[in-house]
Amino acid sequence: MAERVVIGMSGGVDSSVAAALLKERGYEVIGVTMRLWDGENINGCVTESTCCSLSAVEDARRVCDKLDIEYHVLDFRKEFSEKVIDYFTAEYIHGRTPNPCIACNKFLKFDAMAKKAMILNAKYVATGHYARIEKDPASGRYLLKCAKSDAKDQTYALYNLTQEQLSKTLMPLGDFPDKHEVRKYAEKLSLVTAKKPDSQEICFVPDNDYAAFIKRRLGSLPEEGNFVDLKGNILGRHKGIVNYTIGQRKGLGIAFGKPMFVIRIDAARNEIVLGEQGTEFSDTLYAENANFIPFDTIDKPIRAEAKIRYSASPAPGTVSMEDGRMKIVFDKPQRAITPGQAVVLYDGDTVLGGATII
Repeated sequence: MAERVVIGMSGGVDSSVAAALLKERGYEVIGVTMRLWDGENINGCVTESTCCSLSAVEDARRVCDKLDIEYHVLDFRKEFSEKVIDYFTAEYIHGRTPNPCIACNKFLKFDAMAKKAMILNAKYVATGHYARIEKDPASGRYLLKCAKSDAKDQTYALYNLTQEQLSKTLMPLGDFPDKHEVRKYAEKLSLVTAKKPDSQEICFVPDNDYAAFIKRRLGSLPEEGNFVDLKGNILGRHKGIVNYTIGQRKGLGIAFGKPMFVIRIDAARNEIVLGEQGTEFSDTLYAENANFIPFDTIDKPIRAEAKIRYSASPAPGTVSMEDGRMKIVFDKPQRAITPGQAVVLYDGDTVLGGATII
């Protein structure tokens, strides 16, 4: 009897091809679209989520019909609201810059969906992520490896995966050399999603206006406060901390006659600390809620390359654990290390783990 796998389908080309590959490899495939977000009614116009809209559901259904596989829509709106959107808004209110995709992966795609997969008697959960999972014969542990396509690699957002989750997860796209080959495969199968454009923005903020979204969500925003320098001297007024992020130079709304950068956001004092060019660099960060993959933890410093944001290049440094927190000292100072973002550790193409920058 074929092994059963539940695959999350967003209505995009990646998950469509992943589903096709799994069926081709002999699995009994069940397609699932997670209903996460209904959109918002803004001045009589309803915005749709990019990943679970009615059109996305219809595209996923049509792909499953084409592939002759079972299909379901599962309601995760409550979980998404609590675990992702509430977290997103709370982080911004507290002066941090969150990554909601990491939260969605942790709590929805590899937790809530995995529990549904068990109810459906499936052995595996699958996704259209660009990453690879291998088992290390020496240690017996599962490893998370970078995708063959550097440009599409998505391991940064997957560092929270546990050994249990990795052992029951399939990611068929990890070996594709690039997105072009994925689209070619979809065209060969005449899938409706073959030429569908990629989604770039956060799915529940389609216009990328985070401050406006948070105001609609909470009914208000933090009040205006002071810009201060590194010595605490008042430089001017800001429009509310949710409108700014670490490293920002443009859009401060005040002229200094020289470049000034957001160095720190102090939510408790409702202050934004600005510094001159160069002060936005730091060689040390601390992070919490660490997850390691090839091992449980580290008891002595190790060398690794660390990414401080999704688009950053990995930078070498020394990693240690101090009082339950991760400390990284970089060989060269890094620009705009941002609380709330993830720092993810690599050894070549192997993900060592990661944590949330504090």
